[in-house]
Amino acid sequence: MREWPLKCDATIAQGRQRALRSRWRTASLAAGWPFPSDWASDAVDVVCAAVVSDEDLVDPLTDLGAARAEAGVGLAGTLQDLAALHAVATGDHDGLVSADPDVVPTALVRTTALGWAEVIARLSVGREVEDPLTGLTTVGYLRTRLHEVYREARAEGRSASEDHALITVSLDGPADTYSRMIGMVLIADVLRTAFDAGETVSLLRPATAAVLTKRTPQLSARCLHARCMIEHRLAADPSLQVCREVRIREKPLPADHEAACDLLTSL
Repeated sequence: MREWPLKCDATIAQGRQRALRSRWRTASLAAGWPFPSDWASDAVDVVCAAVVSDEDLVDPLTDLGAARAEAGVGLAGTLQDLAALHAVATGDHDGLVSADPDVVPTALVRTTALGWAEVIARLSVGREVEDPLTGLTTVGYLRTRLHEVYREARAEGRSASEDHALITVSLDGPADTYSRMIGMVLIADVLRTAFDAGETVSLLRPATAAVLTKRTPQLSARCLHARCMIEHRLAADPSLQVCREVRIREKPLPADHEAACDLLTSL
């Protein structure tokens, strides 16, 4: 995708990038950019470098769209900013230009919009950090916590599995939606009680919860205590006789965060 060939000698590329950046900002502000102090970003500089060097713009524009979304800029404002770039990069301009989104090549609009949309989708999911029924955190939140655990372990020169464990709690039995739902509500309450020292307790799927906890000498005893409490709660409700069997297992954490996320998907 090379819509804007703007070739220059390597010795003057940096000056051309600064000039393009300045013209782009001016055109964007003139077109109604609402956040003058927040216009600049690393993504802007990367796009300018790509345009001046006549490089492929797919990745730079994807990152630009993502950066605008991260900064809270709407899609309309992002595409208006793109139009300002297109206007100043297509030919020589001494003065102000008209930033018209309708004349920007579709491929460039699509690339930028996709980068913007991916971030918005991620942020929308990220806002829902608790399951409304059980009150447990979502699997997306658990992935984030695992990322933090792996980063901490890497910084200390250790493996994540040395200090942390993943405990899964599954409710077996007939696929009775009501019984399973009530059973998981009871299990969630027990897990929050048994693991109340900063552990992350999440709902992986309708009949499986997980606890990200530190390895301590008391971990086995805490798991046994949780099992006894869960079985007692389930036995006390006659409507839950069909789903009394509970499986509690310890899963070793894989070598890296990506593999850990794959593990969550497979549980």
